[in-house]
Amino acid sequence: MSAKPVALILGAGPRVGSAVAKKLASSGYSVAVASRKGTDSRNDEGFLAIKADLAQPTSVKTAFDAVKAEFGASPSLVVYNAATLTPPPVQGLILSIPSERLASDLNVNTVSPFAAAQQAVEGWATLPPDAAKVFIYTGNISNVKIVPVPLTVTLGVGKSASSYWLGMADNIYSGQGYRFFYADERNVDGSIKGLALDGDAHAEFYAKLATGAKDVPWHATFVKDQGYTKF
Repeated sequence: MSAKPVALILGAGPRVGSAVAKKLASSGYSVAVASRKGTDSRNDEGFLAIKADLAQPTSVKTAFDAVKAEFGASPSLVVYNAATLTPPPVQGLILSIPSERLASDLNVNTVSPFAAAQQAVEGWATLPPDAAKVFIYTGNISNVKIVPVPLTVTLGVGKSASSYWLGMADNIYSGQGYRFFYADERNVDGSIKGLALDGDAHAEFYAKLATGAKDVPWHATFVKDQGYTKF
């Protein structure tokens, strides 16, 4: 079994995913990152880079199995950072999006993170009782506000759907010491960050959430250099 806690980041992009991985590694975690570009080997930064297509929910269990095989333990921290969207083929008309594209996007934005949470809980039962056990989903404002941008409709549907089950999971499992967070970076005035997401701000906040952060609710809205901020 790994002498260090293990973190699995699903959706290891160049901004949030990369910054979070580096922060967790510097905080003492053994880190695995999963993405379509993974090689199923160690990357230049020493992270286990797992090849996974999160449009296929079955790939989630494969990623968890790879982590356990490499580190001898289940991840105590799981970060779901993958996301996707389908622009309307007819500009501005959301109902022009083929239903099969909505279903595929829901796999990435909702079904695969749900499958990851199932795997996380199964693995947490095998970890020491005093280990922090945390699941973090990279969200946005879509769960509380309809953003009138047709481009993002399938993303918003997936984020808001995941927010629902994450909140329920935290309510049900927090008594066992399992925490589930929907992390949502905002501007200082509470408005949506959009494409201006800050990777380092996520890294700092996620490192705090990784401890269990009993003072932070499941809907974890935050601001750079301020941490959790209620809106």
